[in-house]
Amino acid sequence: MLCLSLMRRHEARSRKPRHVCTMPGMLPALTRAFFSLLHPGMFLLMVWPVLVSLALWLVLAFAFWSRAAQWVDARFATSDIVQWMIQFSVLAFVAAHLSTVLLAIVLVPLVLVTAVLILGMFAMPAMVAHVARRQYSGLERRRGGTFAGSAWNSLVALVVFLLLAFVTLPLWLLPLLWPVLPVGLFAYLNQRVFRYDALAEHASSQEMKDIIRRYRGELLLLGVAVAVVGHVPVLGFFAPVYGGLVFIHFCLDRLQALRMRAPE
Repeated sequence: MLCLSLMRRHEARSRKPRHVCTMPGMLPALTRAFFSLLHPGMFLLMVWPVLVSLALWLVLAFAFWSRAAQWVDARFATSDIVQWMIQFSVLAFVAAHLSTVLLAIVLVPLVLVTAVLILGMFAMPAMVAHVARRQYSGLERRRGGTFAGSAWNSLVALVVFLLLAFVTLPLWLLPLLWPVLPVGLFAYLNQRVFRYDALAEHASSQEMKDIIRRYRGELLLLGVAVAVVGHVPVLGFFAPVYGGLVFIHFCLDRLQALRMRAPE
């Protein structure tokens, strides 16, 4: 009897449809987001979060740059890596201006992280309204998310992002890992921030949980795609808004499909 029961459970599980993470299933969201990005109404949203973030960090850099540069020089001036770099003419120039180079490298991701958080909390509602009005007008708004929930979600995303960055910091010196680590970190940040704000207005709290649980793999891969775009010169300027649009299209499309499958 026990064997028969186990066999029946196995057959029931095998008959149950399973969701498979596929890139073709994500391509419509990536494509639709690109065309949404071309709409004139998106121009201001592309500009102001990045400009506000850039202005904020430039003010902080102006105030604390000299102290930060002194701290970097004190930590790295006599390190083995710097001594090795001095032996080569090109690297010697980098070593001589190491504090400036490192601070400039750090400044870019800080601007992008801040732009993503600003966009998620303040610009995503307008973007969701724009996309929903044009392509998901029949989707009922169940308002499962709130501004407080968005703020808390962004805070958690930022804390985890910073912890992961700190833990993986020694690995950034390895040539094979340093291109991969920033993409992975920003992939997490993108999907964690944007998935909540994309669903907050239209999904109920339970629908939000169901979609995030069911499509966790796709959401992470979409975060990777947006993170890659963010590391491309010039295109990185549009990455936060493009990323928000990608997640809006993907999440609202999955929400619409979820309701169509649900019994009346």
